[in-house]
Amino acid sequence: MTSLSRRSVLKGAAALGGTTLLSRPSFADSGLPALRAAPATAQLAPAGYPSTPVWAYATEAEGMVPGPEIRLMAGERVRYRLVNDLPQPTAVHWHGIRIENAMDGAAPLTQAPVPPGEGFDYDFVAPDPGTYWYHSHNRSTEQVARGLAGPLIVEDREPWLGEAGAATRELVLVLDDWLLDRDAGIIEDRWDDLHAASHAGRMGNTVTVNGAAYPELDIQPGERVRLRIINTVTDRIMPLSLPHLSPRLIALDGHPVTPRKIETLVLGPAQRADVVIDGRTDQEARASLLLDPGNGEWAEIAGFIHSGDPLISLSSDVRPLPAWGTLLAPALSNAQRETLLMEGGAMRGMREARFDGKTMGFRELAANGMVWAFNGAANNMDEPMFRAVLGRTVRLEMTNRSMFPHAIHLHGHHFTVLSQSGAANMEGDVRDTVLIGADETVEIAFVADNSGQWMIHCHMLSHQKSGMMAWFEVA
Repeated sequence: MTSLSRRSVLKGAAALGGTTLLSRPSFADSGLPALRAAPATAQLAPAGYPSTPVWAYATEAEGMVPGPEIRLMAGERVRYRLVNDLPQPTAVHWHGIRIENAMDGAAPLTQAPVPPGEGFDYDFVAPDPGTYWYHSHNRSTEQVARGLAGPLIVEDREPWLGEAGAATRELVLVLDDWLLDRDAGIIEDRWDDLHAASHAGRMGNTVTVNGAAYPELDIQPGERVRLRIINTVTDRIMPLSLPHLSPRLIALDGHPVTPRKIETLVLGPAQRADVVIDGRTDQEARASLLLDPGNGEWAEIAGFIHSGDPLISLSSDVRPLPAWGTLLAPALSNAQRETLLMEGGAMRGMREARFDGKTMGFRELAANGMVWAFNGAANNMDEPMFRAVLGRTVRLEMTNRSMFPHAIHLHGHHFTVLSQSGAANMEGDVRDTVLIGADETVEIAFVADNSGQWMIHCHMLSHQKSGMMAWFEVA
């Protein structure tokens, strides 16, 4: 494919990889503000290239990519009426928020997809502070790739910004990648690309930060800033680096961690990290946010431009974020033990799996668009993977027997990483999405304290669509 600019095709990253809009009928006004999903345009490619037709969320005028930031205090309500002005049904999932099952937006499990021209009311309490996001959860491989994602920021009840050792301000950085043609249009004929799905997924050739290619962000020398970094891609794992900025990790997937120094931050699809940085004081005017696109060569995706008088030198110690205080600790002594075995994909495959009520060989599965399986079943939505009594601790051992990593996401719950055989996780971290490498095993535990039917799936959305989707029940 022709590159869009010197940097827009990330080396090695692509190695793997006209409907009439219905008019919107009138419906009863629920009194909620509108979150509208509709076609829009965005300047994703560098200046000089055409704008890109996208699908986007809007709360006021035309939609924007990423969607408008939704920000509230922990304990407050998120209240929006989704209005679907798209040519396809859609739904909104509020990723990482431990909310009531009916508001999860996980079509078709917790609600029917919202047809074109209709609406759905979302109204729930956001109990936990942290960095989250919202995105389409119907035909997600296509709809998220077209732009339907935005940041959801839940602020701490206790003050943190401006306190001793904390940051003085924050920046939300929404990372995405886009598969664009030479005219900066989204390539639309690969939504069902089984070759990509059986490998690492649908990779883009243009990376954006907050909807822009290679933005430059202002920072003052010596200034301490909190970065809320969100990986909203469909499939790409993002190894990130912030050289010369003394990065320290303070939260993962919204949940605080004891501040720790990091050299490389690896974010799988849907994962988030809060990182504190200090503006450089060595008279250099520039620092960078770097991405390894998969070839071991770091590429700049955003710059930090230093200007102004240097601030007073800060202590190297970083103030921890306030503890949640709302998450029950797992009771491991009497936990319910479950397993999740991941199989399939290219270069290893699987002999057979259950799909649509019958056992099929790999060729028949592929003919039905299925190339991955959980516990010997592809896209098993007929019955739960497991059931847990409300309040019971579940220990889930997840083993990846494929040649590719997977980002496993549990809806409605955060979990503690108990043990792991790879380098992408640390024992004791609390997350909602965990990255599991090829031939790795990760054991997690969580208290099943949120009743309902909850999805568990790979957030490499190409993998989800082609078999890595299931659910569990808490009752």
